[in-house]
Amino acid sequence: MKPTLFLLAAGMGSRYGGLKQLDTLGPHGETIMDYSIYDAIKAGFGKIVWVIRKDFEEQFRQQVLAKYEGHVPCELCFQALDALPAGFTCPAERQKPWGTNHAVMMGAEVIKEPFAVLNCDDFYDRDAFQVMGKFLSELPEGSTGKYAMVGFRVDNTLTDNGAVSRGVCENDPETHHLTSVVERTKIERHDGVVQYLDENEQWVSIPDTTPVSMNFWGFTPDYFKHSEEYFKQFLSDPKNMENLKSEFFIPLMVDHLIKTGKATCEVLDTTSKWFGVTYPEDRPGVVEKFAELHAKGQYPDKMF
Repeated sequence: MKPTLFLLAAGMGSRYGGLKQLDTLGPHGETIMDYSIYDAIKAGFGKIVWVIRKDFEEQFRQQVLAKYEGHVPCELCFQALDALPAGFTCPAERQKPWGTNHAVMMGAEVIKEPFAVLNCDDFYDRDAFQVMGKFLSELPEGSTGKYAMVGFRVDNTLTDNGAVSRGVCENDPETHHLTSVVERTKIERHDGVVQYLDENEQWVSIPDTTPVSMNFWGFTPDYFKHSEEYFKQFLSDPKNMENLKSEFFIPLMVDHLIKTGKATCEVLDTTSKWFGVTYPEDRPGVVEKFAELHAKGQYPDKMF
């Protein structure tokens, strides 16, 4: 069975200042997700699913889905603040979505096969899709609890224009299994050294080669049930309900599963280098890089 590509597109991109998922950055009007989908199809993925906000469904269908008709099966699902387990109510004052793993949970009804999860607004490069597609395609039928993550070196994931959020990882050098992943929401280079701001508001230095999650994960459908169970624990913690900006991140979920022995997560090595548009100042450099990739023949003038 071919794996599914699950694209997270429910965020507005507040730091960027608009719907960067629909921003045309390629030389022929391509969006970043066009490159991801093109590379995924080449790597053997058989279906595309997006999670979006219901309020821009019509615009999304017109500008995005119509483009892929006839190329690959497509489906939509929707993230909403009130999409919570029975017995829980969203605080009236909350406006921020519940985070990336909550978005993943919205795909439970439409994804029944191994799947990869990634951001719509990040360029991951072709090798990342090939290594993930190979991992998911080679899983024995009915596999559970055997997950994967494409590991990028933190030095290859920074922008010169501000801080970024990354899942900082540790893994077993022999098995290549992830042993810990913690979402750090502020990582940047200070005086030539990569640092993240920890929970005590202290800057912690890490090597350039530290593996980080760029939210490129591979799961089997049992992940949805695990997520539902742990989300209830998350919501039962008063501090997560009182903090209107608390988020249920994918790294939080994966870290819980590997530390409780419910799953393993293999860190897949890749030669790929990330780039994206975290800030408006990133845009010119991204436009230039896409133009170079087309000029080199890595992508055709008309992908779809």
